Amino acid sequence: MAQESSTRIGAKQIQTVDGLRVLARSSRGHIPQAIGVSPNTNEMTGDSNHGNLGQMDTRFGREAGPVGRLQSIFPVNIAIADKNPMVLRALEALLTLDRRFNLMLMASDGVHFLSSLVHLPVSLGVIGWELPPIRATEILQALAKRPAPPKIVVYSSTKDTTAPAETLRLGGAGFVSKRSPPERLLEVFAAVAAGDMVFPFMDIHKVRPDPLTSLTHRERGLLAALETGQSNAQLARELGVSINTVKFHLRNLFGKLDVRNRTQAICLYLETKR
Repeated sequence: MAQESSTRIGAKQIQTVDGLRVLARSSRGHIPQAIGVSPNTNEMTGDSNHGNLGQMDTRFGREAGPVGRLQSIFPVNIAIADKNPMVLRALEALLTLDRRFNLMLMASDGVHFLSSLVHLPVSLGVIGWELPPIRATEILQALAKRPAPPKIVVYSSTKDTTAPAETLRLGGAGFVSKRSPPERLLEVFAAVAAGDMVFPFMDIHKVRPDPLTSLTHRERGLLAALETGQSNAQLARELGVSINTVKFHLRNLFGKLDVRNRTQAICLYLETKR
């Protein structure tokens, strides 16, 4: 059974559910009926005197409706996930000062982030690249199978140079480096919420599927072993399986990589390692 606890900070109610921090506004000290869901999405947190952060909805967030009427897209319900608690706290402080965003969920791992989105009306998600036990790529793949998933911005300082391209390929809406200033981060969130996609410069020709993502752990190991030039018998001894099992795995491997033989598989493997 989920364990719940709550702490009241000003006009905001912060609840912990199974290790997740779920934020919801309270009215006159009462906890909203739905955990993590603001009962009045038109009510916004933050101080209206915090510079221009809370006043930018006159410039952003208005779009023409089907009959020409201006319709507001803000405030935007947002969820964040990062393995670093300091990053979570910094994002919380940044977002709660900006009236355009209604922070609904803070999670420290990707599995809880995904499961929580099923129950929350979140339209924008901000996640790190590594969210043990899974990665941003797996979150994007899982969300792609859901109806009307939230737009996802990856916020990361990863050294993986393919991360922005992978985010784009898998349906992400933006990628921002953690070295960017806070103002840039808010600009990206607002732009993505308004329907734009925001990415650093990349060679679009390199934005292509990684053929190794569909392989199992065993198949990846087998592919790496092929590079050494071992025979089926040697592979069987090394893996502790029969030769027929090795042949079975090789057939599956070649099929997933869309190659015909060992040579083509090894060439593809070496190309992806560059």
